[in-house]
Amino acid sequence: MPRFEPFHRQLDALDNAGRKRALVTPVGKDFSSNDYLGLARSSYLKELAHKALDSGIAHGSGGSRLLGGNHLQHEALEAFAAGHYGAESALFFSTGYAANLALFSTLPQTGDLVLHDELVHASSHDGMKLGRAETQSFRHGDLTDLTDRIAAYRRAGGTGTIWIAVESLYSMDGDRAPLAGLAEIASANDAVLIIDEAHAVGVFGKGGVGLSGALENQDNVIVLRTCGKALGVEGGLITMPVVLRNFFINRARAFIFSTAPSPLTAHLVHKAIEYVAENQSLQTQLQDHIAVAENRLGTLCPSSRAGSQIFPVIIGEDSVAVQIAASLQQKGFDVRAIRPPTVPAGTARLRLSLTLNVSREDITALADALTEAQEMENAA
Repeated sequence: MPRFEPFHRQLDALDNAGRKRALVTPVGKDFSSNDYLGLARSSYLKELAHKALDSGIAHGSGGSRLLGGNHLQHEALEAFAAGHYGAESALFFSTGYAANLALFSTLPQTGDLVLHDELVHASSHDGMKLGRAETQSFRHGDLTDLTDRIAAYRRAGGTGTIWIAVESLYSMDGDRAPLAGLAEIASANDAVLIIDEAHAVGVFGKGGVGLSGALENQDNVIVLRTCGKALGVEGGLITMPVVLRNFFINRARAFIFSTAPSPLTAHLVHKAIEYVAENQSLQTQLQDHIAVAENRLGTLCPSSRAGSQIFPVIIGEDSVAVQIAASLQQKGFDVRAIRPPTVPAGTARLRLSLTLNVSREDITALADALTEAQEMENAA
């Protein structure tokens, strides 16, 4: 129909550029999910879910947290998470995206400045667009650029609160933020440091707390941990000073006007956090996988990601990345091509994600298949 012609044209343009997306059911060895500890499909969580339902825990919340949807399981999870992560309080959201949307659209106020690493997640950007504060990016991981931007803001007469937004472990590059240096800059400038631990929670830190554990007790640090990656469930937890939790409950539209996560989900997240804390061997097993992959894939990946479970193989051209991913899929490996705008133009890549859903032998086989696929592509 003519009224939809603009959408057809845009989809055709994406297709011609090798950037058209489609939903694909996972098939083959898992090298694409964020289920880093293999909990999403685990018998442990499955059995807990059955027991919880049998005990009467509801599978639906019935409403927003302020209108009949606040359950004991939400309160128990938040109290436990605050204690486990060393914070004053916690608030549970249905997804990490919703948590970031609420965070950046609610806390920074008119006259404030949000300084964000240029590679922070899209959900952070979307929250900033809905917010009241001025926003600026600083060069990825560059503390000098961050400091210069703070100084420029103050010289220009800026008197508001400065909010510094970073990820502890970046999802597309697998490198770490310089958290200690960021915390020093935040404290020296009376700023608030916001750390997104989405890809580090469960994988790093004692008890799976992530990479920000040493900073959690500082009153100028806010941490977001998603629950649908290494923890194997879904949702997002923000830990913070209690005054900010109360402010969210009164002012965060993404919280106030959303149906609450199911009590069953809150219960499973609670148990998943406990399970990861009590089973440090899960981290050890994943680190063993990482060591095998670094031995076989290290030369194909940026050195800055050393030690993480995310292996970005930069291809460059969008269509070539899609072709190599397709060839690996045909060989039984669930590998996906990541293209702009998710990553910068010219950096289309294969994002290889290591999980406990695969074996050491699977990693070796993938490395061999990837080498063969690249050789064939170079020869073409």
